[in-house]
Amino acid sequence: MSIVNLIPYVQIALSVLLIGGVLLQRSEAGLGGAFGGDSFSSGHHSKRGGERVVFIATIILAILFVATSFTLLVLK
Repeated sequence: MSIVNLIPYVQIALSVLLIGGVLLQRSEAGLGGAFGGDSFSSGHHSKRGGERVVFIATIILAILFVATSFTLLVLK
């Protein structure tokens, strides 16, 4: 099995993990902010602990997904 045949399976796994990472993150804007609600009620929030780990892991997964996409594009 060559690397070109393996990359789509890697992309599927990365995409599922990336979707999970995005869904696990906390939403910064509530429903009121989406419809022009006041911005005074939302304070600054810094990521700590597990939330920061999920955030960084999501960024790494996105970079890996883009890298595998470009690799597949170049190899085909």
